[in-house]
Amino acid sequence: MQDALEDFFHYLTVERGLSPNTIQSYKRDLTQYKSFLQQEAAISNWESVTRTHIMQYLHNLNDKGRSAATIARLLSSIRLYHQFLIREQRASQDPSLHIETPKKERKLPKVLSSDEVDRLLNIHAKDALSARNKAMLEMLYATGLRVTELVSLKVSDLHLTMGFVRCLGKGSKERIIPLGDMAKEAVELYLEMGRGELVKQKRTEELFVNHHGNRLTRQGFWKVLKAVAVEMGIKKDLTPHTLRHSFATHLLENGADLRAVQEMLGHADISTTQIYTHVTKTRLKDVYRSYHPRA
Repeated sequence: MQDALEDFFHYLTVERGLSPNTIQSYKRDLTQYKSFLQQEAAISNWESVTRTHIMQYLHNLNDKGRSAATIARLLSSIRLYHQFLIREQRASQDPSLHIETPKKERKLPKVLSSDEVDRLLNIHAKDALSARNKAMLEMLYATGLRVTELVSLKVSDLHLTMGFVRCLGKGSKERIIPLGDMAKEAVELYLEMGRGELVKQKRTEELFVNHHGNRLTRQGFWKVLKAVAVEMGIKKDLTPHTLRHSFATHLLENGADLRAVQEMLGHADISTTQIYTHVTKTRLKDVYRSYHPRA
């Protein structure tokens, strides 16, 4: 069973071109699935898996208190894997067919207000690290990049004269995103007074580096975000995606076209982007209730 899984992960890497983080997610999901089949159902080969086994697994997850969103994601991984087994002629049937996906509770993403963004980005670039932090946060809010995309940027991806940045998103899809004046200035300042001091004699292509001159990790960025939020008095519980959510919401609030926002975010399906229209409607209702005399 493990050999077939390894072939599937190789397929995701080579043929689908998925990112290491996405492949790690598939590995966690399917390793957990395989362990259940082996330990609870005494399954020793994929051909023996039935619809009942998958239903038992999903009920087991539900009993453990897993959310509908988590169960839906795990079922999606299972479906893709069984389709792979059929295509590779390692199984003759797909036991995941006709299993309904649990309905996910659609939570609205948390966003910062414009005032909160201004406070968060009000970093005084007094040294190399603070210049880097300001450049990173300004760029994240200006472009809506995913954090993985941000820390993967190379210096050659910047086109400051033209005012845009190039990034490779999910599935190695290239996006060209405009860079606002304030973000552009912050990045230029970082390149002038910060990056060289951090990199020292190292030869590295990465744009954002840590204090050792190595590429900054996603975890490293999260620590920076938390520290800056505390320093700037932001009370909300921020995640690396908060500025991406705020970027999209603020664009739509100010009249941006939904398709343009979809393009900048790198969403394959516009339905993913539409969640932000719900956010803007909710915020409009809050404003109405707060300020209309007959609300």
